Amino acid sequence: MKPIDLSEQEKASLRRDALALVIPHFATNEGLAQGPKIFVRGEGCYVYDLEGNKYFDSFATLLTTVCGHARPEVTEAVHRQMQTLEFFPNYGDAFTVPLVELARKLAQRMPGDLAVSFFVNSGSEANETALKMARQYHVACGQPHRYKVVARQGSYHATTLGGVSATGLSWFREYFEPLIPGCLFAPAARDHERPAGVSSAEYGAQCLRQLEDLIRFEGPETISSLIMDPLPGSNSGYPLPPEGYLPGVRRLCDQYGIVLIFDEVQTGFGKTGKWFFCEHEGVVPDVMTVGKGFTGGFIPLGAAVTTPKIAEVFRRGPGTEFRSGSTYGGHTVACAATLANIEIIEREGLVEHAAEMGVHFRERLAALQRKHAVVREVRGIGLLWAVVLDENGPGGRPALGNRIGEFCYRHGMIVRNNGDILVIAPSLIITKAEADWVVDLIDRAITAALQERQP
Repeated sequence: MKPIDLSEQEKASLRRDALALVIPHFATNEGLAQGPKIFVRGEGCYVYDLEGNKYFDSFATLLTTVCGHARPEVTEAVHRQMQTLEFFPNYGDAFTVPLVELARKLAQRMPGDLAVSFFVNSGSEANETALKMARQYHVACGQPHRYKVVARQGSYHATTLGGVSATGLSWFREYFEPLIPGCLFAPAARDHERPAGVSSAEYGAQCLRQLEDLIRFEGPETISSLIMDPLPGSNSGYPLPPEGYLPGVRRLCDQYGIVLIFDEVQTGFGKTGKWFFCEHEGVVPDVMTVGKGFTGGFIPLGAAVTTPKIAEVFRRGPGTEFRSGSTYGGHTVACAATLANIEIIEREGLVEHAAEMGVHFRERLAALQRKHAVVREVRGIGLLWAVVLDENGPGGRPALGNRIGEFCYRHGMIVRNNGDILVIAPSLIITKAEADWVVDLIDRAITAALQERQP
């Protein structure tokens, strides 16, 4: 792959204009003050910056690039579709061949009876759509008073106003209050937070009782949907649910007529060692939202996939149609790219590979925890892992995660840290040798950060 050849003047101009002309997504002014990081190309699990420096991408470019960068199969599919029909909207009664073929593929691949797709541009739009879908479903069924949404504390669902309203993390909400009314928050239900002496099953039952108490207090007849990430994402470090919790949530939604939405934008398409995390628990929602790794990061696309039972209410005749849409939802080229991405996952057995690599990471990270007292906890599954640092451990001061992240970057690896939670979520193509290198570098980074913090 030919490197980009730029003069020092051109590089300086790019850095200047990056800061002056772009508002980055979820930027930190502290980071921007050190200068912008500009990336110019990628290959496999690696990316290269403006200066030609090579970095292992341990976060798969925001959990998207599941099959690695620069896959020629996807490039060819995109090029072929561009030469045939670059775009036509899925609007009114219009469809394109890649869109229908992708809908077929999802109907085959999704768990249970999830088979009917509404295509959008991102995971945020998918969650927003799912909430609207549940609301209109109840209106169509003669229950217009069902408008409330149950979400969970500590879970992230979208940057849109509706999605932020259902997000249980105050940092994402504080500048936009008052938000959309009717969003209720149940406890997070994280197995690692159960009290000492309480079994996982007992804690799961306790969380379910709290959830049911909330539903009954608010009035089940007023609740439209329950949206949850069956495995919460990187913001909370992939906390596994307690035993029996997800099946219990399914039972409660069935009992009270609530539409169950699973947000698998981060966890879908192989990241957990199964195609979808809910398959580990044998639970199927009424709507599942997907995005990120769905497309392999090549072109934006997301979807809200539902059941024929829900979809049929939007086909009952004039006036019952689902009232949502966007210009580029289900973009022709994005669908072609996504089909190629899914084909790679299937052909190369990447879901099974993620499960195998998860066992290896568990062993290596457990050894890391035994070595460093500052590593309070290691948790995760498949190729989604969190190393939780103890701010009150050796050294006694916070911001250890930032120091570790900076050390790793200086030594050729991009690692995401949410405070003192280090997140490891590489592409599904990662090799065992690369996994060992990742853990070894984090080991060195922890040692260096602790030494740096010594008085």
